Amino acid sequence: MSLDPDATAVVIVDMQNGFCHPDGSLYAPGSEEAIGGCVELVGRAREAGASVIYTRDVHPPEQFEDAHYYDEFERWGEHVLEGSWEAELVEELDPREDELVVVKHTYDAFHRTELEGWLESHGIDNLVFGGTLANVCVLHTAGSAGLRDYRPLLVEDAIGFIEADDRKYALDHAGWLFGEVTTLNEVSFDC
Repeated sequence: MSLDPDATAVVIVDMQNGFCHPDGSLYAPGSEEAIGGCVELVGRAREAGASVIYTRDVHPPEQFEDAHYYDEFERWGEHVLEGSWEAELVEELDPREDELVVVKHTYDAFHRTELEGWLESHGIDNLVFGGTLANVCVLHTAGSAGLRDYRPLLVEDAIGFIEADDRKYALDHAGWLFGEVTTLNEVSFDC
């Protein structure tokens, strides 16, 4: 699978201390295991001249105070609070100044962010996904990309999870409904 770097962005979803570091409030070993794959994807994209995008899930402490129904704190407890160590990307991922970091407040990185406008203005058609969690923010962001007519490619060995079955479900669902599933070994860029 060879991709045009000028029309492709690697999207690293929510690889943050709160999810990937053992001291994080929502730490999952499967998320920590995905760090290496995400670092490799970023390196390949940089080498080929493809765009790199990171998402950060960030919540102001009062975000859900007036919620009618959608309340992540009720489901997960307080996590990745604005300005906290938990909300920062893991140190292995060191965004460059020319790489976009999208701050999002829901599972979907397209919801009320600059992501879609940035992709359109940069001529991006293909989105190669790594990150965490497979069945939450990766699934919702990749699905939203597919609905917007981007080509979502989910890189299995660069995607974190709580339970292995969660990742299998998310990847099966994505491959069946709106995207493609691949591995690090299968991803390359036209150079």
